[in-house]
Amino acid sequence: MKKHFLKYTFLGLIFIVSPKIEAQNKQEKPDELSVYRVTPLKTNDLIHTKLEVSFDYGKRYLYGKEWVTLKPHFYETDSLHLDAKGMDFKEIAIVDGKKTIPLKYTYDNEQLSIQLNRKYKKNEKYTIFIDYAAKPEELKTKAGESITDSKGLYFVNPDGKGDKPTQIWTQGETEASSCWFPTIDKPNQKTTSEIAMTVESKYTTLSNGKLTSQKANKNGTRTDIWKMDQPNAPYLFMMAVGDFKIYKDSYNGKEVSYYLEPKYAPFAKQIFGKTPDMMNFYGKMLGVEYPWAKYSQIVVTDFFGGAMENTSATVHGGYVQKTERELLDNNEESTVAHELFHQWFGDLVTAESWSNLTMNESFATFGEVLWHGHDAGQDAEDRSRYEKLQNYLRSQKNGDSPILARFHYKNADDMFDNISYSKGSIILYAMKNQMGDEAFFKGLNHYLTTNAYKSGEPHQLRLSMEEVTGKDWLPYFDQWYYNAGSPILDVTYKYTNGKIIITISQSQDSAVQTFTLPLKVDFYVNGTKIRKDILITKREQSFSFDLPSKPEFIDLDPDKILVGEVNVDKKTPADYLFQYKNAPSYYNRIEAIKFASKDRSQESQLILLEGLKDPQEDLRVLSIKAIDLNEKETKDQVLKTLLDIAKNDKKTIARANAIVKLASTADASYKTLMEESTKEQSYNVIAAGITGLTKYTPVEADKALASLDDDTKKHVTPLMKRFSSQK
Repeated sequence: MKKHFLKYTFLGLIFIVSPKIEAQNKQEKPDELSVYRVTPLKTNDLIHTKLEVSFDYGKRYLYGKEWVTLKPHFYETDSLHLDAKGMDFKEIAIVDGKKTIPLKYTYDNEQLSIQLNRKYKKNEKYTIFIDYAAKPEELKTKAGESITDSKGLYFVNPDGKGDKPTQIWTQGETEASSCWFPTIDKPNQKTTSEIAMTVESKYTTLSNGKLTSQKANKNGTRTDIWKMDQPNAPYLFMMAVGDFKIYKDSYNGKEVSYYLEPKYAPFAKQIFGKTPDMMNFYGKMLGVEYPWAKYSQIVVTDFFGGAMENTSATVHGGYVQKTERELLDNNEESTVAHELFHQWFGDLVTAESWSNLTMNESFATFGEVLWHGHDAGQDAEDRSRYEKLQNYLRSQKNGDSPILARFHYKNADDMFDNISYSKGSIILYAMKNQMGDEAFFKGLNHYLTTNAYKSGEPHQLRLSMEEVTGKDWLPYFDQWYYNAGSPILDVTYKYTNGKIIITISQSQDSAVQTFTLPLKVDFYVNGTKIRKDILITKREQSFSFDLPSKPEFIDLDPDKILVGEVNVDKKTPADYLFQYKNAPSYYNRIEAIKFASKDRSQESQLILLEGLKDPQEDLRVLSIKAIDLNEKETKDQVLKTLLDIAKNDKKTIARANAIVKLASTADASYKTLMEESTKEQSYNVIAAGITGLTKYTPVEADKALASLDDDTKKHVTPLMKRFSSQK
């Protein structure tokens, strides 16, 4: 699931940031986190779930009939416990051939306890029939910090009043599917399914698996039957009903479809069009083809969870749905990639408990990073990875942060944070770096094929990696998955008598573990790069290497795989200029530009001047905002470059920031640029143009804003506030 936590903009990028970790660690009563969260006990196993459902829009009810087939997991049993939240039951019986036998049961509004008609042995199947009504709007839900609602089934504008579309959709994670059908609502359960949905004939439906039947009824309704022949977890069940237009694509003979509100249908290919390429990339990389019968993506109204990777049918929130003009400024490609990668990690193999959520969310976030590298090159991959690192670092304090695979938490929904997402993804990337790509992806293939249609935890991943490499990976998993925190490295360099001495101190909080870190170091000497390996195992450690002369620059961890921070003592503006020009990884470039943004030296001005031509638009934007237009030696060159960016840059956020920067000079020669910008298609550029025009003639700026149509004005006004606040 792609969660939207606290959301803010930095350099035109959207970062997803979790609630403060300290609040989770310190504000809760000791006993709230004292319970060890065991993997759910399997007394009975789900086998098949058949549902017939219809909807009462007035009451916001679902009326359902269910035939759920189960078997004892190992020990014989004469009882069954199903999760079923806020339901009314008309009949509960066991199916015996063509007849049903009523069963005794008790119900506490959350769990349905059924006394079976006899004891059943291992592998002896039985089917329970349940006639029920689900009443999600009457539920008092227990929301977590990240997932803010858990009613399972949602009616959007059921009365059909106003402009908002009338829709029904579900959201099952973590354990909310049991708000609309009785089940064993645990991630380590898997079941095939058949869902028959009776809806008004004007509506479109979507569910898991394939649409196998559509039958028109005499009362103006239609019954659609969706079948999922491969087992998947109950929380990954989904339904959606509404007025959607379907754009059909394909991949490898399988249907790939995009469901959108009618007004967005013309842009379906632009929004989701890279999906088949992503499926091809992931399938080949993992050695496991896309595992489901079809892949659909649907955009629904008022979805609160970002997006959700339901098996074969991802649900997206409305923010993914954009017009052609909106897509000029940004897209949600990362979200599309994230949810798709879940179809392997999370759906094919599912985290066996919420404590092991890293097996779902860390991988999906990792999948985003890899897609950007495949689609746009290594620099884009490194940029995505840097963003994940910064997300994580904002969620730690002095190196202290929660354990990745944590077995103590207040609410399972609280596991959906920057530890499970961002930190976990860069831990996977570091493992890939240490292991090598061939071995790493062979290990992922082993994990997926060994545990397909079942559940998994980090130790199963570890065993797969050990099977492939022949190496004991327990120390790595123990350090990164089962212990907390991250390292903070304070580094000093000293060159004397032909030797370079590197002293590294781990300065994270004393309560945080001491890390074992295999890293590389690049020495730039006389125009040559010399690479050495080091192994950090202590709180303070020194390493000595013979070098022919004093290095011009030292790059610790040049691959930037460290899940932590590095602080280098006495690093000068000249060092940052050298690293930008001669050791130009994305990490080194952005760190140099961030330093230069706060420094007024000539070297820093040169860094920012280089940054204006950086291949990544976020770094161009950083440089645009920070560069000094009053620096005499570079002013002419800066203004020329800014004008070129304002007119020709491929990224509208860079154009917009250059326009605003030029307007800050109040030079009359740029007034025409402002006027022309207000007539562009990009909302970013229009907003920048009007913002810039206020520097010259506020009256004309007001007229330009007033002349815009309502839709353009709605998009431009908040952007203008943002640009106006920039110095």
